[in-house]
Amino acid sequence: MKIIIIGAGQVGATLAENLVGEQNEITVIDLDRHVLGELQDKYDLRVVVGNGAHPDTLQAAGADDADMLIAVTSTDEVNMLSCQIAYSMFNTPTKIARIRSEQYIRYKEKLFHNQDMPVDHLIAPEQLVTAYIKRLIDYPGALQVMEFAAGKVSLVAVKAYYGGKLVGHAISTLREHIPNIDARVAAIFRQGRPIKPLGSTIIEADDEVFFVAATANIRVVMEELQRLEDTYRRIMIVGGGHVGAGLAKQLEKTHRVKLVEKGLERAEYLSSELQNTLVLHGDASDQQMLSEEHIEDIDVFVAVTNDDEANIMSAMLAKRMGAKKTMVLIQRSAYVDLVQGGDIDIAISPQNATISALLRHIRRGDIVNVYSLRKGAAEAIEAIAHGDEKTSKVIGKSIREIKMPAGTTIGAIVRGEEVLIAHDETIIRSDDHVVMFLVDKKYISDVERLFEPSALFF
Repeated sequence: MKIIIIGAGQVGATLAENLVGEQNEITVIDLDRHVLGELQDKYDLRVVVGNGAHPDTLQAAGADDADMLIAVTSTDEVNMLSCQIAYSMFNTPTKIARIRSEQYIRYKEKLFHNQDMPVDHLIAPEQLVTAYIKRLIDYPGALQVMEFAAGKVSLVAVKAYYGGKLVGHAISTLREHIPNIDARVAAIFRQGRPIKPLGSTIIEADDEVFFVAATANIRVVMEELQRLEDTYRRIMIVGGGHVGAGLAKQLEKTHRVKLVEKGLERAEYLSSELQNTLVLHGDASDQQMLSEEHIEDIDVFVAVTNDDEANIMSAMLAKRMGAKKTMVLIQRSAYVDLVQGGDIDIAISPQNATISALLRHIRRGDIVNVYSLRKGAAEAIEAIAHGDEKTSKVIGKSIREIKMPAGTTIGAIVRGEEVLIAHDETIIRSDDHVVMFLVDKKYISDVERLFEPSALFF
């Protein structure tokens, strides 16, 4: 596939890194010659210096025969205009834009059509991050929660701790512990390295375990791997931007929410907009303020300002003053692994959420959901099986019969409203939604080919 990426910032560069080597021809456009030079030194791709919204720049990048244009600059208007030019002058088949302004997102149904603003897929990072944090708050103790098939099934990552019923036991005993609930361990990472989960595999403390289960059963399965945490009730959010305000709005009906905003004008605005959130004007790194707001009673402290260092420092202070759990938004991906696991319980990368949403539209075959995991090395995907036994490589076959690429696990199948946890004898039917985990995403092309029906189907 021939793909043009406009914007070589953190999202654009990470996306290029994810797509290079997947039989894609990548061209990156940016105004910064130095950043493009660094990208070209690292990866096998083309670069074009220029404004991605200018016709001559797009032509130089090969827009005449590009399959897809992805505009992820920091400016919404440049992203939208790039899609418009690609449509009007080059008839580019697929156009994706990162849009951050709430004004555009609010009216997206009216704005984004070929006859108006020709953006085929809109990626809103703040909304993606807000939904991601909300899922973590809904499932205390989870490191990641990924939903598939309209929320019917979830893939959850948890750290195994002493106190979990399955810790020190083989995976095969899971069915004995919870006989009425079906779940499958999709992957285990031990000291950062993947271990193939077999029935005889012993779960050890500190293992990072990815399991698949019907969403309704997540909490029960989590209890097998760690002592179940109490439901979070008291939430303190630091930062009243799009993420902080959106999170407060989603949580305020069911939780006791405090939001700390440094800017007086923004704090006053949020106070009028939010119905059941206590909005505080102040600095979350102020020890006296945290003490006055009884930080020791806070279940989750969530720092989501645009300043990585401020987020990290305020969360570390809050944790040492008694906050039970800390979550921090971190823009620089290099920081994520450095800070997570000590005073910072969960470090959240907005780039990961954005890349996952973009990959959903890039993957071949009918792949409707993608989550980029472990700094892009692994992926969780949801693919729909099409065709019949003659035209499909998977339909009519049991999971045991399907030659899955190395390190790839089928975790669950969603058939209509029914969730089937995958076992060796489970047979895939047409229109099944198949949820898979890839320990090594270099095999994604093999998975895509498995789920592409042959030409006879067409």
